[in-house]
Amino acid sequence: MGSTVISSAKEFYNVLRSLQDEESNDSCTYEEDIQILQMNGDRVPVLNMYCGNQPVFICEKVVPKIYEPDDQPMTETSNCADNDDDADNADNADAPDAIALLTELGPQPLTIMKARQLLSWYTLSQNANISSVDNSPALHPLWVRCDMSDPAGTTWFGAETVCMGNRVSGVKLYSVTCKGSTVDKGSLITFDELKQEHKKRHHSSSMAIKGSARFNLFGSTVVENTMIESQSSVTVDFKWSHVESILETPPLSSIATLNIKVASGDMKSPMNEMYRELEFLQTLADGLRTGETEWVEPLESLSAVNLTKAFLEELQDTAKTLQDQAAKKAETTNPETEIDIVKPFLERGDLDFVEQLWVRMRKSVASYQDIGDCLKLVTEALRYGDIKPWIHRDSSSSLSKLILQSYHQQIDHVSLTGVTPVHMLLEMGLDKMRKDYINYLIGGELTTLNHLCYYLSTEVDLQEQVIRLGKLHHLLEIIVTCTTFLDLPYDRLFLLTQSCLQHYKTHPYDEEHEFKLQIKPALISHFYQKVQPVLWGAEVSSGHGSREVRTSVQLSDRPLVDHVIFETDYPNETVNGDGENPAFFSTTVCCSLVNFA
Repeated sequence: MGSTVISSAKEFYNVLRSLQDEESNDSCTYEEDIQILQMNGDRVPVLNMYCGNQPVFICEKVVPKIYEPDDQPMTETSNCADNDDDADNADNADAPDAIALLTELGPQPLTIMKARQLLSWYTLSQNANISSVDNSPALHPLWVRCDMSDPAGTTWFGAETVCMGNRVSGVKLYSVTCKGSTVDKGSLITFDELKQEHKKRHHSSSMAIKGSARFNLFGSTVVENTMIESQSSVTVDFKWSHVESILETPPLSSIATLNIKVASGDMKSPMNEMYRELEFLQTLADGLRTGETEWVEPLESLSAVNLTKAFLEELQDTAKTLQDQAAKKAETTNPETEIDIVKPFLERGDLDFVEQLWVRMRKSVASYQDIGDCLKLVTEALRYGDIKPWIHRDSSSSLSKLILQSYHQQIDHVSLTGVTPVHMLLEMGLDKMRKDYINYLIGGELTTLNHLCYYLSTEVDLQEQVIRLGKLHHLLEIIVTCTTFLDLPYDRLFLLTQSCLQHYKTHPYDEEHEFKLQIKPALISHFYQKVQPVLWGAEVSSGHGSREVRTSVQLSDRPLVDHVIFETDYPNETVNGDGENPAFFSTTVCCSLVNFA
């Protein structure tokens, strides 16, 4: 019997070892009905606080694929089909995906008995005193989804090796138990009960007690029991010591960290109009890359050509007046440096000719022909000296260069055919929007031009310039969200700006990325002290280093386990509002340390 168990442990070990060593595989099937996944622990809510982003093995039941009948039966046509159609239908009779929708269930748990067996094999295979398996280096931690069929209601079993040098000296065994949501605080575990639960397994004279909590400051909300989803969210995580009671409010001495995730294009954002401008820029870039452009409905009622004509006529009619004003202005101020940084960041008062033309065209063009016709009007007006527009000294677009040449009556010939007009318009937009972002970031003293070099470079191709502009826009969305909705002080905004700038120099654009920012709790106390936490936890620990053991409880507004349906009077996914009696799901994690002789 013993040799059979050890043989099974060795076989299980070999499967895990192979998966751990094979970089190309993230999953495998074991014993036909068990799926073993390799992933980072922070992807599973319950495991995050114990494993962080280190790799772990997840064992679960193989998820069956289910074919569901299509909502629209295909019977009428087959009844009236001719012989050829009948033959085709006969050939497809065994192809269920032709008439059905393929769906997959969520993750599925294993039985408690099977979970315990897998953990025992894992533990035996790591014990060099019992198993002949070479256990160096140690395996990743193993976590097994459980079906709550035992009296304790266990949802996870876990095992993690403890090492002394390169030798595995023991394992930590974890059990995770859960309860459905309740508004009855009296049914929740008390602080004394949590400490007693720890003492049952660990006879240490000293215990450390830590608290943690997460509050939702901005994002999804509940209005009249209806969830209003938002793709953007700002949460704050607190950590503190000397916890005295369950669900206590984090003290002002806590360590607080903002988790900021912002999706561009939110209708509630002050950046929405600028995002629409960026979208048009990206549409032009996509058209150049793919050869196809999806034009949106113009925002202006007048055609692009008529708007451009009116703009040029306005310049011609007021040319003399503008020259007089420019002469007087040159004696007092420099129009290129006269930027009122007090103005809202969406408004800039120093738009030059090319930028004003961009504003008109991006709201009115609806075809490649429109772009070519508008730019033809402009280049002819420049060639014949009908207009002498002013532009910013550092403008780099092709049209800006033609305007500079017109000052000396020497304009290069430009063939406005093919994709050339689109290139020119794209350059105009990039030039204008870069100055918009500079105006806010430099005007607000959030960074310097040196730190923006990567984002403002014109040495890379147009497609890469658009990508970098998109990163800069996302950065600004993040800063504006924290300014508008959280009213963060300048020093925090400056630090966040530098963090975002540094991140996007080496990472691709990603709206799912959470930016972290440490702040003082007092800065947001008026937010979190008025609402219930979405996650609250207390942890009792003893021991040090790899031999530290912990017992914890987490209370959450939604279940931390996604493979079990809880029996409760409250929905599995709720968000606590401002009610006096919020409902909480309870998750308890206990740990035992097993030393190998």
